Amino acid sequence: MKENQVFNLVATAASGLEALVGKELRDLGIECEVENGRARFKGTMETIATANLWLRTADRVKIVVGEFDAYTFDELFENVKALPWEDYLPLDAEFPVAGKSIKSKLFSTPDCQAITKKAIVNRLRDYYHRPATVPLAETGALFQLEVALLKDHVMVTLDTTGPSLFKRGYRLEKGGAPLKENMAAALVMLTNWRKDRPFYDPVCGSGTLCIEAALIGHNIAPGFNREFACEKWDWFKPEIFDKVRAIADDAADYDVELDITGSDINGKLIEIARANAEEIGLGDSITFKQQAVKDFKTTKEYGVIVANPPYGERLGEEETVRQLYREMGQVFKPLKTWSKYILTSDLMFEDFYGEKATKKRKLYNGALRTDLFQYWGTRPPRAPRED
Repeated sequence: MKENQVFNLVATAASGLEALVGKELRDLGIECEVENGRARFKGTMETIATANLWLRTADRVKIVVGEFDAYTFDELFENVKALPWEDYLPLDAEFPVAGKSIKSKLFSTPDCQAITKKAIVNRLRDYYHRPATVPLAETGALFQLEVALLKDHVMVTLDTTGPSLFKRGYRLEKGGAPLKENMAAALVMLTNWRKDRPFYDPVCGSGTLCIEAALIGHNIAPGFNREFACEKWDWFKPEIFDKVRAIADDAADYDVELDITGSDINGKLIEIARANAEEIGLGDSITFKQQAVKDFKTTKEYGVIVANPPYGERLGEEETVRQLYREMGQVFKPLKTWSKYILTSDLMFEDFYGEKATKKRKLYNGALRTDLFQYWGTRPPRAPRED
């Protein structure tokens, strides 16, 4: 594989976050098209490394090995076998095939996976001159494949990421029902927060929202603390990641002073949050303290509150959670210059909070439908113009 080889690529995302992924790619100078559940783009190995290192809100970066329509298993087999698998998979490659099928004639996902696997094995046996009686070793690097069918259109992809991009590598312990890191980053990016404003999470749990805000504030690449699947591939040049990581290190602003605070009524969670922030080197950028929402007070102005409170999904929790919503409404109401963004699946949230949201945005937290209730504060006065 040549270093300047251009690949067809997709960055996958949770429903509702695709536009954010598209914006992130464009901010990186990568042109893309946003579709349901993903953004499509083209690029070299350096593009793959850059996207994996920098995308905050995506799940994975995948190479599209091939696309075609298939209405029979024979068509699926022949089309998969026709793809240049020897360009991607060495003889000892470990290549499991995941699958999904939606609204397609070939509705049996296990059969689609098995046929795809068989077609690739046949192609590699022919190319590497291996007898049909001897199974391929699959003792080498992992090349995770997926065959995905939607309305009889097949997309065969190769995952370059490995463990999902939300796994930043700083979460030593989780607390309660933790927010995935890429979802937390999305919530921060959907606000009007800037690094010169106060940021506050009143129910911070294990600290994910605050840590993601600090990563954004310091312009630290979210993937700098981890490795990616494609780094183990023999054809992926290691110096490419060395270069991209060096560029990311130069881009980080470690000197900017941030005003980021997280609090939680649970002292054990505060200890976990502090440990997680220390793990990624942001312990000095975030203040964590044990405090109930009802005790929050501030004289600061033009800040941003982002909260992912409990949703009251479990039996017996509903009233406790709704009391928390009432307390939020009472405590936050006087903060006219602050903007508040609260994520919950409780459609009655506004009734208990005591105020209609300026705007609502539908998001999926895992499989759960939620709404981001947005309350916009007054804007800071503009600086006087100099003549």
